[in-house]
Amino acid sequence: MSEENKIPEEGSDVNQRFEHHKYTVDPGQEPLRIDKFLMDRIPNTSRSKIQDATKNGYIQVDGKIVKTNYKVQPGEEIVIAMPYPVRKIELIPQDIPLNIVYEDDTLAVINKEAGMVVHPAYGNYTGTLVNALVYHFDNLPNTDELGGLRPGIVHRLDKNTTGIMVVAKTEHAMTHLSKQFFDRTTERRYQALVWSDIQEDGTIDAFVGRSLQNRKVMAVFEDDEMAKRAVTHYKVLKRFGYVTLIECKLETGRTHQIRIHLKHLGHPLFNDDSYGGDRIVKGTTFSKYKQFIANCFKVIPRHALHAKSLGFTHPKTGEWMSFESELPEDFTQVLEKWNTYITAYK
Repeated sequence: MSEENKIPEEGSDVNQRFEHHKYTVDPGQEPLRIDKFLMDRIPNTSRSKIQDATKNGYIQVDGKIVKTNYKVQPGEEIVIAMPYPVRKIELIPQDIPLNIVYEDDTLAVINKEAGMVVHPAYGNYTGTLVNALVYHFDNLPNTDELGGLRPGIVHRLDKNTTGIMVVAKTEHAMTHLSKQFFDRTTERRYQALVWSDIQEDGTIDAFVGRSLQNRKVMAVFEDDEMAKRAVTHYKVLKRFGYVTLIECKLETGRTHQIRIHLKHLGHPLFNDDSYGGDRIVKGTTFSKYKQFIANCFKVIPRHALHAKSLGFTHPKTGEWMSFESELPEDFTQVLEKWNTYITAYK
């Protein structure tokens, strides 16, 4: 067998199932061992599995088999056939309480709690919003996206973001609502507590894409070569000296859009451990202040972001519908602590 055709073709009749992946190395990627590069991209795998695949000749770079210590370069095309099938996730209905704000025969509006992942994925097989949805609702519409593990889901919130979500209960509703999000005709407003004393309202218009250094987070780019345009409008609601409560209105809906946009401005979300908000960004050096911040982080042990309201056109009636939710208790408590702090030191 030649080096150019050792990788089994997808769908070929071989004794062992192969899981195929193809990646193009980002233009800004620094030289990195191929096993480490693939570890960040292939779900449900291990470094030893990738190394075994390399030793067996099942990894090619630009059509040629490479060794385990090969370092990837920008622009290269990597093809890998893993003789280890990805674990099949079974969608298990679970009796998880849901805060249902509104429901009819077409859709449901949910107020999502912090800590709940929206749909099953590698590392989160159970306990998700979807596990709860398939328990509470029958015959939710589904798509082939993510292996059919997103019944009823037309948009998402991050695990630790709270607030309003709409769920489709029919095929027509899923198509109609999905198109509204795609066409940007929905209206979404969030409230966020961010570092810095923001003085004026504004708009952030910056391209957002996967970070070249850490694929688990997003980054801002100068153009659309490696990212998509994202627009966030924000206005000041209340200032607390070193932090500010703002409202964000989304014009687009990119992954982590609000979080990375505000970090880009130098105003990361309060206690956002992915974007630098879980440390003291603004404030004094006094030990009493440091203890105050530590206490605040205990009160809200997540990033301070809440999907406050959602507006959309009802797929069946054509009526414009708008829903709001109150800030969760941890969010209101940390605002009260900041209000007490600035009042005491005025």
